[in-house]
Amino acid sequence: MCSAFCPPACVLCRGGRDVGSRYGTSHTITLPPSHLHKHLRSMRQATLAVSNLLSRHSSSHSSHSRSIFLVPRHFSAASAKPSPLTPASPYSPMTVYAFFHGHSLAAAGPSPVMAAKLRQPSRALSAAAGGGGGRPFSSPSEASAPRTSSARGRRVPDLLPIYLTDARAIERYCPETCPDGALQLSVAENQMLEDRLVPALAEFSAGVDTAEKLFASDMIYYQPTHGRPGLRGAMARYLERVLSLPEGIGTLDEEGLVVGAGCNAVLENLCLCLAGPGNGVLIPTPYYAAFEFDLVARAGLKIVPVRTMGYHPEVGGGGAAGNDDDGPIPVEAYYPNRSSLDAAAEAARAEGTEPRILLLSHPNNPLGLCYPPSVVRDCIDWGRENQIHIVSDEIYAGSVYRNSGEASEGDTTFLSSLQIAAGHEAQKEEVDGGSGLGLGPYVHFVYALSKDFCLSGMRVGASYSENPEIRLPMQKLNDLCQISSQTQLVVERMLTTPSSDGDGQWTTDDFLPEARNRLRARAERLEQCLDGVGVPHLISEAGMFTWIDLREFLPPRESSEVESEQSFDRRERALYLELLKEHGLLFTPGRSMKNELPGFFRLVFTAASEEEFDLGLERLKSFVRAKRDGAS
Repeated sequence: MCSAFCPPACVLCRGGRDVGSRYGTSHTITLPPSHLHKHLRSMRQATLAVSNLLSRHSSSHSSHSRSIFLVPRHFSAASAKPSPLTPASPYSPMTVYAFFHGHSLAAAGPSPVMAAKLRQPSRALSAAAGGGGGRPFSSPSEASAPRTSSARGRRVPDLLPIYLTDARAIERYCPETCPDGALQLSVAENQMLEDRLVPALAEFSAGVDTAEKLFASDMIYYQPTHGRPGLRGAMARYLERVLSLPEGIGTLDEEGLVVGAGCNAVLENLCLCLAGPGNGVLIPTPYYAAFEFDLVARAGLKIVPVRTMGYHPEVGGGGAAGNDDDGPIPVEAYYPNRSSLDAAAEAARAEGTEPRILLLSHPNNPLGLCYPPSVVRDCIDWGRENQIHIVSDEIYAGSVYRNSGEASEGDTTFLSSLQIAAGHEAQKEEVDGGSGLGLGPYVHFVYALSKDFCLSGMRVGASYSENPEIRLPMQKLNDLCQISSQTQLVVERMLTTPSSDGDGQWTTDDFLPEARNRLRARAERLEQCLDGVGVPHLISEAGMFTWIDLREFLPPRESSEVESEQSFDRRERALYLELLKEHGLLFTPGRSMKNELPGFFRLVFTAASEEEFDLGLERLKSFVRAKRDGAS
């Protein structure tokens, strides 16, 4: 039975059995012939009828129905066309395979069916229909004949995080046409700076001299695969400013810089050069869920979550998963340390996965905090000692709007991994004539303009490494994800335009200070709301989100249920759907980001207008009041 999502009385689930797991549940449901045959004339009609039946049970199924496969116990001769089913048909009963992956049935149109194919009877299919033995279909591809796509291609959609699917499927709030629609507070985009950004971009791209150069003769042919020299130079100088790299540690080597179509593209290429298929990528939890798509879909790497709770006895609290304690989680419990890294690496090796990369999100997504310099240094030292590459994703480096204080170096919470790792190799002069920071071969960096500059659609990312062995491979791989010459020129001008007072740069002295002020103002308003209703949360320092603790409102365990990872998933999913369907609040669920405990959510506070943000705060207050009133 699909008790995780459906009421026991649901007709679709009687006689069914759950054969799936977290967020990707497949159900096998056998319907009696009388239920279908009195209405059906063909497999097409059967498909539409079951689709309509699901629609009538939308309260329990609409948010997670993705595709339906109808397989009769009799199969026509090898034919891809449906065989007729008449009221007198002896071919019964009908087995329905419904795959649930977070897609909204209503949003999918009149029928969410992806395929309804017939095959010769087989032992496995007979068993799936109720004959015993064998196994039911586990993916749409297994029910498709003939196959016209690759298995790896068919697996790609399943790597996407569930909240992205939900965000696309929901009815979005619109004050005129859909006032009860859901507020999208789960996807990390910043929509608060259009008034400053759009006019500036128009100026950068439409200036007289720029317009003349956009399609000059040297702009319409092949370019250096890792980026035009002008853009790489401008990007290097910008990164040195935004990361506050001290002059004494050296300068970025422009030949080690690759500019490509977005952070995920350059990150994938970098990791492809550092590790082979099946090698492990260690990532402290919770982590940005799409890493599992970016590094698995084509590079074939294996994500190894690094659990950090339970490895900080000095701070107490924050027990390891399996302990659904509702006590406060100290921020230090989220920091990776040598003990947690050793444990994750040993566990990976025990399962046959050799870890080759440690990926840090710094500032961290989804926590909205910066790792203290001591934590970053420990990770870098551990990686070098174990010959495991450190990749620091610092895409939010320009969006640090608050200093929480505990910085052991300087007066800021955030110190780039590049600064902390610099000077490791005394023989810097051996790296292309002496340029570079002396990082050595094991420390690497990625960044993009998507977050700090709200330019997720422009697709401009950058990677940096001083490892000479991957320099040429990185440049050649970037041939697959180059940025157009015209975009490169516009970005080059943006990065080199002087500030309004003429003493600095537009990026770091005009735009980013204003962006940080607005981020902090929104964060403070959200925190005031959360504090007012007594919802625990981390104090955000960077990024576009706040990590909130809604464990108080998790549904209880079922009487016979033993606490487990599956129980955590089920209970959080129920709360997530309640927030979405009954209160119009779409947050990012923590378990989709491999958080150790259920009930935590990432709330993105920048992806809404002022009016939508105000409404979101009111809906959040209403949710808390309703839950507490119902419990009293």
